[in-house]
Amino acid sequence: MKTNQTFTIIKPDAVSNGHTGAILSKIAEAGFRFKALKMTRLSQTAAEAFYAVHNERPFFNNLVSFMASGPIVVAVLEKDNAVDDFRTLIGTTDPEAAAEGTIRKSFASSVGENAIHGSDSDENAVIEIAFHFTESEQF
Repeated sequence: MKTNQTFTIIKPDAVSNGHTGAILSKIAEAGFRFKALKMTRLSQTAAEAFYAVHNERPFFNNLVSFMASGPIVVAVLEKDNAVDDFRTLIGTTDPEAAAEGTIRKSFASSVGENAIHGSDSDENAVIEIAFHFTESEQF
């Protein structure tokens, strides 16, 4: 199922380091339209539920603790080819290997604190959007 929407989280490290505005600007400059946007905070339980797909991985507990450690900014983004274009914009998980000009290259400090999340498929975008936003919160 192809959609023209994707989902993102500006993670606690980027929020606490004051990069939210710059990241949102990069997203807008890349042609994405914001359909929903809010600052929130994940509880430990919500972080565990959101990242449940990784619960067997060795990094799961650290990821959950990190994501529950501070405020985050979540957004629904719209653009043709949204998921693939956004994955290109954010860069690879490892900021050292990320391409110049990507969000992770510019704002992430490590693989674990990599500044931003982006949906990895159209199907997951739908699931992640529904996890964080009700229909009435989207424009």
